[in-house]
Amino acid sequence: MEERVAVITGSGRGIGRAVAERYADAGVRVVIAEKDQSAGRGAEREINTRVGGRTAPDGPAPGPACFIRTDVARPDDIDAMVASAFERFGRIDVLVNNAGIGRGASPYDLTVDAWDEVIAVNLRGTFLCSRAVARVMRGRGGSIVNIASTRALMSEPNTEAYSASKGGIVALTHALAASLGPDGIRVNCISPGWICTGDYDALTDADHSQHLSGRVGRPEDIARACLYLSDPANGFITGANLVIDGGMTRTMIYQE
Repeated sequence: MEERVAVITGSGRGIGRAVAERYADAGVRVVIAEKDQSAGRGAEREINTRVGGRTAPDGPAPGPACFIRTDVARPDDIDAMVASAFERFGRIDVLVNNAGIGRGASPYDLTVDAWDEVIAVNLRGTFLCSRAVARVMRGRGGSIVNIASTRALMSEPNTEAYSASKGGIVALTHALAASLGPDGIRVNCISPGWICTGDYDALTDADHSQHLSGRVGRPEDIARACLYLSDPANGFITGANLVIDGGMTRTMIYQE
């Protein structure tokens, strides 16, 4: 994976941040495509410090992480980010579509604007980022990893917009795999279950025991899977949805 370039959307914090860190640790140059400038700059600075940016005679040399402010709900932002990343690095080998939002509300109360916002960020943003990066990858190949959710397979009440967007991402993944395969571009997705992006030590035994794995997931669990799916050595995998949920969606529940 060394000397390769990965664009990771929504990578200022949470799962996306862990993905960016893991790729940088593997020698990949990473583009932090993040809407929140403070979070994006912070991720860029900390990753470059952590990996150990070298010192040049005229000052600090660029490290492996590069922040480009990007709102994936804005098509112009996406095109500008991809153009900037390609201008800087001359290639894009991996795209991880991680940016996403949720707007919980009863289906009786969910507004059209809230519905459209979730679909625009989660689903449309995934498609537009994939298309823009695929135009760069075309002819040399690459890997796209979409972050969906187990909400594509099971639901809690009042999650209609989020669940619909994530279900759309699963379907979009195999559609893009079919369309982009002839260009050497693999497209897969990951459906995370319960991934704690906050205080892991605050979780209870009851939280962990709901999982066949015996624990709640961590962002690093998803980051490792992204590396696996985007590794060229795993080129036979495309159009797949990798469910990473500690077995929660495979647990039978009976009322006693």
